[in-house]
Amino acid sequence: MKVKKPTTPGQRNMVVTDYSVLTKKPPQKKLLSPIKKKGGRNKTGKITVRHRGGGAKKKYRQIENGQAKKDIPGKVEALEYDPLRSAFIMLVLHKDGQRNYQIAPEGIKVGDEIICQDKAPIKKGNRLKIKNIPLGIPIFNIEVIAKRRGKIVRSAGTSAQILAKEGEYVNIVLPSKEIRKISGECFATIGQVSNPDHKTQKIGKAGRTRHRGKRPTVRGSAMNPCDHPHGGGEGRSPIGLKHPKTPWGKPALGVKTRKKNKFSNRFIIKRRKSKKKR
Repeated sequence: MKVKKPTTPGQRNMVVTDYSVLTKKPPQKKLLSPIKKKGGRNKTGKITVRHRGGGAKKKYRQIENGQAKKDIPGKVEALEYDPLRSAFIMLVLHKDGQRNYQIAPEGIKVGDEIICQDKAPIKKGNRLKIKNIPLGIPIFNIEVIAKRRGKIVRSAGTSAQILAKEGEYVNIVLPSKEIRKISGECFATIGQVSNPDHKTQKIGKAGRTRHRGKRPTVRGSAMNPCDHPHGGGEGRSPIGLKHPKTPWGKPALGVKTRKKNKFSNRFIIKRRKSKKKR
């Protein structure tokens, strides 16, 4: 991370990611897709997601989270920035001459060789079946259902660990401390996701938030009673409710949204700890 010198008010408390580890080259044009901005509006023009709009123009990087290049070794050509995710990505050139983007593990370097196999060597960036990975090895980009691409543990600095192997299933502890059973036939990548210092960055100024496409948020307690359940009162008043609510009167902050009878409940051995209210 880089701590900015306080030459301006906006830089006084700014801490930004150090991009010196990345390769100085433009992204692969064939692996980019355009993104149409919607500003949080649906097809009728009504705002359905608030506080979205503006921001810098971005293009989507087509990331390979599955096993499309199974048994074909590849070489890391570049480490790049992805504007739509917190982790860094790597450009991999495979022996068949094709390139693809993958989520980069922490510590991988340009020139390193990786491979996706059922039973590959235990090395950073290699992708293999979970049943063939030793206990305690950090893994990421994990499949939940076999042959359906990596779905979980993909954000910056995260990793999961294998606790035990029981028959067809493997017990994995996730970054949230939830323990879950996953089929041993599912694939995962060895290592920890790159850019672990992402959580320590400080925005520093409002403009950087606008560059990300986020518009200002007004507190409900600063509104009138007709505009928000938290509004009204003389002076700086509390919300006057037992639990916070959305502008439409529905519970917010900590309310459970998971379905009671979800099919994957039987695969959860231990639930994640709920966040304590500050």
